[in-house]
Amino acid sequence: MAARATRAAEILARLKAAYPGSHCALDHGNALELLAATVLSAQCTDVRVNLVTPALFATCPTAAHYAQIPLENLEALIQSTGFFRNKAKALQGLGRVLVERHSGEVPRSMAELVKLPGVGRKTANVVLGNAFAMNEGVVVDTHVGRLAGRLGLTKATDPVKIESDLMPLFPRADWTLLSHLLIDHGRKVCNARKPLCASCMLADLCPSAPVQGERNSIVPSRSFE
Repeated sequence: MAARATRAAEILARLKAAYPGSHCALDHGNALELLAATVLSAQCTDVRVNLVTPALFATCPTAAHYAQIPLENLEALIQSTGFFRNKAKALQGLGRVLVERHSGEVPRSMAELVKLPGVGRKTANVVLGNAFAMNEGVVVDTHVGRLAGRLGLTKATDPVKIESDLMPLFPRADWTLLSHLLIDHGRKVCNARKPLCASCMLADLCPSAPVQGERNSIVPSRSFE
């Protein structure tokens, strides 16, 4: 565990140096906007969500607007994000719950956030970390899960277990940033189909990087604690 923590610290330092402007990719101006955008981001790219949300946020600036807007109107606004009927129901439902239980405000606790329709631990972590600067956990999306496994930081495949493996390895103050850094690196270098190991600044720390002379592969080729 000590060796893994030391390696994790070096991974974090290198990622910070490589991506100094790393931040939440979902455009938002407040906690409600981020909450809605994160709900829409399920099975959808952040780029697509950011194209949809300006009109959505203008139409629904408050939780009461989400609660009261006709469902078909909400569906039309978010249709291009996919699974729009389920997402529209979630947005309308969370709007109603926010109005009825939280005076229209987004709660600042994991326990209350995960009670909202369409909100799980991942979404709650996004909102708490980025809207309220509260590091309650690590956001584990597909990029974070993939890189955590490739880097040998976890053997788990379940997002909750991956999160629990990552949290002890990194300073709490960096949990939110860690997700952004791993997402940036996953998009730019360590992509799903063909990771660019030859140009990766983490290659010497990565058990999945091929040793010199081997073909590019994500099959572990070296052993780390």
